[in-house]
Amino acid sequence: MQIKIIGCLVILVLAFTGCKAKKNVSTTKKRTKTERVVKTKKPKTTTPTTTDAPTVIVKPSKTASYAEVVTAYIDSYSTIAKEEMLQYGIPASITLAQGILESGAGRGELTGKANNHFGIKCHKGWEGERVYHDDDESQECFRKYKDPKYSFRDHSLFLTQRSRYQDLFKLRKDDYKGWARGLRKAGYATDPKYPEKLISIVERYDLTKYDSDVLGTTVNPVRPDDTKIATYKVRKGDTLYNISRRYNMSVETLKEYNGLQSNEISIGQELYLHPVKN
Repeated sequence: MQIKIIGCLVILVLAFTGCKAKKNVSTTKKRTKTERVVKTKKPKTTTPTTTDAPTVIVKPSKTASYAEVVTAYIDSYSTIAKEEMLQYGIPASITLAQGILESGAGRGELTGKANNHFGIKCHKGWEGERVYHDDDESQECFRKYKDPKYSFRDHSLFLTQRSRYQDLFKLRKDDYKGWARGLRKAGYATDPKYPEKLISIVERYDLTKYDSDVLGTTVNPVRPDDTKIATYKVRKGDTLYNISRRYNMSVETLKEYNGLQSNEISIGQELYLHPVKN
């Protein structure tokens, strides 16, 4: 009797453990792999703006005299030089004179193959395109630009961002002789006659008129009537730069008229457009 009871218990235990094992097996499911979606950014497409338009270059005839070549150069780049003067304070006359001298009025080898109008070398930190050209030494590295306007902008940045040229910006914007001598003194060129050459070009081709265009000295030469003070009320979106362009003066002149120490202006602010007593 005891043997039968023991046998029944063994059978029950085996049956119980067997069911449990099957249950464990049946509830263990394989984890199916799922796809992971990776979002990639689509490349942005850029739409050319008006500032991306290539510079329109006036080309002289093959039989043109040197004076005609220079005139064509001035016609091509005088607007750019005035823009640079408005933004960076470098006299347009000096920029044009340097461009004429350094580039051979646009006919120099370096200008032809690199659009480099000012002989600016690569220097440390330059990450743009480059060409190699014989200068003071054989095969020196010079900056290359896809359009001449970038050479003019780099010229402005080159002068404004280097401490050795800072004394130039203390000079009057119409003091082209002071700027010419100051460039040589600061080490822009090694030629001892560099200032005289620039001054000669400025005077021969009357380049100071482009300075006057920016400074506003050729516009309305009659002394303004103090009883009718010309002012401008600042509107949304205005900057000193676009206001100065609208009224044909430099940013520095506009700031001087209004006693401004910075370029910050506010909506509704009244700005004087000519010198006011007291």
